[in-house]
Amino acid sequence: MPRKHANRDSKTHREPSADEAAAPPRIIGGRLRGRKLLYVPDLRTRPMKDRVREAVFNLIGPAIVGKHALDLFAGTGALGFEAISRGASGATFVERHFPTADLIRQNLQALELTDLATVLPANVLLWSRRLPPLPETPWVVFFSPPWELFVEQGAAVIALITTLLDQAPAGSILVVEADERFDFSQLPRADEWSIRPYPPAVIGIFRVDSKAAPSG
Repeated sequence: MPRKHANRDSKTHREPSADEAAAPPRIIGGRLRGRKLLYVPDLRTRPMKDRVREAVFNLIGPAIVGKHALDLFAGTGALGFEAISRGASGATFVERHFPTADLIRQNLQALELTDLATVLPANVLLWSRRLPPLPETPWVVFFSPPWELFVEQGAAVIALITTLLDQAPAGSILVVEADERFDFSQLPRADEWSIRPYPPAVIGIFRVDSKAAPSG
């Protein structure tokens, strides 16, 4: 049976406050620790909270080194930047909102990381049909969309995660961030995910230790 996320937060879903949305994200570990990212406050952009991001990278630990980060629904790109800071070999940022994607490019320039990353202004849900060319080295995939997406387009979300899991090189790590409304038992190979609550967020981590039969 899949590991359940016990002690779910009893509070209802809460959007970030104006103050939270206005705070520029900062890199919290690695060689770029303390650097702030250029950020245009927007309630539609929900950067993962610092405490949750720190917990995620503590769980991944040194396994981040040498992996290629896929920051899907990138928003500010904080997850991809954090991954590079902590030793990832490079990153692909996917963000469909053109002005936000352009801001990621500006941050890459400011941090002198343009040779390590690619920004794709694309609808990542369409990847469930066919993944674009991606590095053959192991990935660390950050799947942190607006939480409403799990409610409004749940089937498409599951299809994409299934595609990513089936095609990820051995040694890859998938990280999914949702809230308490999403049932993680719907994920492919559900009993192999490590589920941890960080209310109101819930994090699922999958480690591709070996290639198994496609999830189907």
